[in-house]
Amino acid sequence: MKTHVVIMAGGVGSRLFPLSTPEHPKQFCDLLECGKSMIRLTWERFLRVDPEAEFWVVTSAQYGHFVREQLPSVPEDHILLEPAARNTAPCIAYASAKIAASCPSASAPSCPSANAP
Repeated sequence: MKTHVVIMAGGVGSRLFPLSTPEHPKQFCDLLECGKSMIRLTWERFLRVDPEAEFWVVTSAQYGHFVREQLPSVPEDHILLEPAARNTAPCIAYASAKIAASCPSASAPSCPSANAP
């Protein structure tokens, strides 16, 4: 059974203003000053656990370019652009439906993109 990891990256990070802004939210910032964004650190942690995992990122349409830049190995069809921001449950449901369509028996843990290492 293949593992599919869902990284949720749609929020604007308003509580971290001015470090995080709607134009450049926290998940795409190098908040730890280590040369890597929060989403990149999250991706790397999952990759260490399962190097064969397939990654899916759910984000806002306005942030798709950040995902493509910072996680270039994630396939374009695995970058899911939310039609509207509706919080966690719809985000996971959207990704789960896409994953189930391609691999009905998949295991699919999900994680916010800006969690601390």
